[in-house]
Amino acid sequence: MDAYVFGNISPLDHRYQMSDPQLSAELRRYLSEDAFVRYQLQVEVALTEALAARGICSPEVAKAVRAAAAQVTPAEVYERELQTRHNVRALVNAIRDRLPEEARPYVHFTATSMDIMDTARALQYRAVTHEVLLPRLVSLLRTWISLARREAETLQIGRTHGQHAVPITFGFAVAGYVARLGERVERIAAAAANLRGKMAGAVGAYNAASLFFPDPDAFEREVLARLGLEPGEHATQIVAPEYVTDYVHSLISCFGVLANFADDLRHLQRSEIGETGEAFDPQQVGSSTMPHKRNPWNFEHVKSLWKTFMPRMMTVYMDQISEHQRDLTNSASGRFVVEIIAGLALAAARLDRESQRLVVDRAAMARNFAQSRATIIAEPLYIMLASAGHPDAHEAVRRLTLEAERLGRPLPELVQERAELQPYLERLTPQQRAVLSEPERYVGLAAHKARSLCDRWEERLGRLEANKM
Repeated sequence: MDAYVFGNISPLDHRYQMSDPQLSAELRRYLSEDAFVRYQLQVEVALTEALAARGICSPEVAKAVRAAAAQVTPAEVYERELQTRHNVRALVNAIRDRLPEEARPYVHFTATSMDIMDTARALQYRAVTHEVLLPRLVSLLRTWISLARREAETLQIGRTHGQHAVPITFGFAVAGYVARLGERVERIAAAAANLRGKMAGAVGAYNAASLFFPDPDAFEREVLARLGLEPGEHATQIVAPEYVTDYVHSLISCFGVLANFADDLRHLQRSEIGETGEAFDPQQVGSSTMPHKRNPWNFEHVKSLWKTFMPRMMTVYMDQISEHQRDLTNSASGRFVVEIIAGLALAAARLDRESQRLVVDRAAMARNFAQSRATIIAEPLYIMLASAGHPDAHEAVRRLTLEAERLGRPLPELVQERAELQPYLERLTPQQRAVLSEPERYVGLAAHKARSLCDRWEERLGRLEANKM
């Protein structure tokens, strides 16, 4: 184990890097400072190549700029920044100093720093989304689809407000998360595709470019097209912040779905519920002092990551505000967006692994259902009595449930003893009356809905993947 890793400050760079070294290595390729410098170099190269296509400089100059940019290192840029006190000027000088004198004027020609940085961020976020984040989320979604299908018929007591409600199936509960996550995956893909760049100059009005091009906005599109991007509808010195705001919102709202699932599964592992459990390795320790403990720590970990990154959405909203054509109040805060992306990817990978290994205790689900078996007929009883013409069915059933509780007797027994209810019960179909004695039947479309949602999302995932997300 590399001891240097423990010199890092962020838990993302030591603790969570070691928990998933392969994913951490992938994230570094896109989200590290090294990666961001290289994305900026790509933008500078695209600018010079577009200049060459317009005849402002020669193709040989553009080739020389590309070759020089390939030699620039982030360490060199940072060293030069100590003198320039300006990061992009340091990067530009690192390229220029590797060029013949006649080529140097065309590096960063007509551009301002944020043309380079905002465009590079769009490239960076889009790439990591498609290459790392979305594949992890899609894998998790497929795992949940498999779980929902497997447990589509598994009877479970539904819960609202922490109390037993009416029956569902465990597959139906999981399918709800399939739908929620699927929608978030589509939203993330769309938001990433809508990230924009710019090449509009110091205040976004194409002041410098208009000295050389009759159509500087068309030139901007040509530069960005080389990078696979489009310009925004309008820019100042910066790209309009709403593109990144929408993107990060899609990440945070997705994180919320993961946290909600993790929290549900954490509660289902309570000793008094015990319906699910994390897989427990033979050498695993649940507590430093209580050897019998098996804590739901992976699900708690996902919720804890969400608690860390969810509040950062407020900072992103605050970064929408930039004085006049631009100020620097987002210069520090904007650099931490990469951590939100990394945190979500790590959470998705962990939740995928634990969902694949999830232990479902169907016997415990049946036992918990049995606890309320005699009372959950209250809802269908009230509705059926009302459909049969009872003038105040809800109140009649409410009083009957209180009496059953007071006497300690099953509600179905009291129903059969109430002569005043029999005329209404006789009007019910045999299938309706069967629910009163077999509440397991009262699951509505739970199993069907679970399967249909799985079918729908497998089809939508196929289309998403066909479009390369």
